[in-house]
Amino acid sequence: MLEGIDFDLTYFPPKHLGYKAVTKGISDVVAMNATPEQITIALGISSKISVEFLDDFYEGVEFACKEAGVDLVGGDTTASKSGLFISITVIGKAKKDDIVYRTGAKANDLLCVSGNLGAAYTGLLILEREKAAFMADPNVQPELYGYDYILERQLKPEARKDIVAQLKELEIKPTSMIDISDGLASEILHLGKDSNVGCRVFEDRIPMNKKAIDVAKEFDIVPCVAALNGGEDYELLFTVKQEDYEKVQNMEDVRIIGFMTPDANVAELITTDEHVIPIEAQGFKH
Repeated sequence: MLEGIDFDLTYFPPKHLGYKAVTKGISDVVAMNATPEQITIALGISSKISVEFLDDFYEGVEFACKEAGVDLVGGDTTASKSGLFISITVIGKAKKDDIVYRTGAKANDLLCVSGNLGAAYTGLLILEREKAAFMADPNVQPELYGYDYILERQLKPEARKDIVAQLKELEIKPTSMIDISDGLASEILHLGKDSNVGCRVFEDRIPMNKKAIDVAKEFDIVPCVAALNGGEDYELLFTVKQEDYEKVQNMEDVRIIGFMTPDANVAELITTDEHVIPIEAQGFKH
């Protein structure tokens, strides 16, 4: 994570930053149907970063580690000439037969997503708006009341270990899986490309929080676009076989949003008025 690219210290508290840095790494391991066990942290620290800042940062790291049941086992620090640099390595474990990659989706598999999408992005919009107001007038108090949920989704995301636990309990092994870091559209295209299949997604099935919908409209953004391209939700996007339909239907906080097709690399969105639109990744590109 790079200052100015992945986070802005104007509004990102160090404790939350430490927590989010760990969560981002853990989420990648969880998305392979594995259990995270250990992390290491490498930091590049600029001269403006205080010892108090680092104390708070590591307090967030410790909290995230305890919550996820992982151990901080090492790392490195060095000086940085321009901003804060954070690199987290996560070590996880799974039985060989349990590991899920992005390559196993087949035509007619059901496409599922956990939680809701677009909230982290709309939370970022609010933070950027309040930063702009502060830069224009440092005496202005931030207007953050009522935005608690979407701000938390941006500043303190959760890795969905609970979804993986549910899948194991129901004896469902996804055919492919990825976490949603760069936006739903981007991750759909990753699964399609890596598995050599296409996809059809139904707009009215994409789950969104009411506050995220309201804020998207407030910023003149189509809510579905925020869900498709916003990113940083760290929810799980996965495919399952048709025969697992009944089991998935009973999963808590999981929704079937579409299905995979034999048309390799053809991803389509079926809108609420039944138009067919090609899905393109317009979120963050590394």
